[in-house]
Amino acid sequence: MSTRPTKKAAQPLAVETVSRRPQQGRSKASLERMLEAAKGLMLELGSEDFTLLEVSKRGNVSIGSIYLRFESKDNLVRAVIAKALEEISAEEDRMLEEVLRKSRRLDSFVPRYVEAYAEVLRTHAPLLRLSMQRAAFDPSVSGPGKEQAMKAETRATAAMLKYSDEFGGRRHSTKASSAYHVIFAALARELSLGSTAESVQDYDWGTMKRELGRMCLAYFKAEI
Repeated sequence: MSTRPTKKAAQPLAVETVSRRPQQGRSKASLERMLEAAKGLMLELGSEDFTLLEVSKRGNVSIGSIYLRFESKDNLVRAVIAKALEEISAEEDRMLEEVLRKSRRLDSFVPRYVEAYAEVLRTHAPLLRLSMQRAAFDPSVSGPGKEQAMKAETRATAAMLKYSDEFGGRRHSTKASSAYHVIFAALARELSLGSTAESVQDYDWGTMKRELGRMCLAYFKAEI
């Protein structure tokens, strides 16, 4: 019988997995100030090039308390990203519920979904860029980040398939998955969420959302 060691599952990315747990209410408040201060600096700088002294001053916490909570600046950055990804995931859930509630038919769901999803991504684009930059070299962020992306796709395609009786053709699951990838890729490109620092051209955001919704709706209804 083979005795090969089994592959260890990646530790989920969460504030709790990269920090020491606060025991008191005051400590929890201090932790929140650290995270908010670091997040604010990351967004202002557009990078991780802040110092723990800056976090200390902005968050009104001591350097010692930062090191007590986090073993390194890297873990503080990971905690900021973990909290942000959790918030984005929860916001996507609420958005989908709202869009589904308002949309009885496919032709109302698709443009409404593209509009709402685009705005979720636009709102969080600055921090998503920083998350993707770190994921390029940090496995503790890239692995969980991919899992979050897969969950987002699963939620979105399940919502699309609620209207599958209005789809043309037969491969409904393939259509839903393909449409989601096209929507995300187009929006991510325009919001510079990939490897490039800027989108290729300055395309009107409102026009892009409208036309992307129209294209996907036509694709869903096509007999292909």
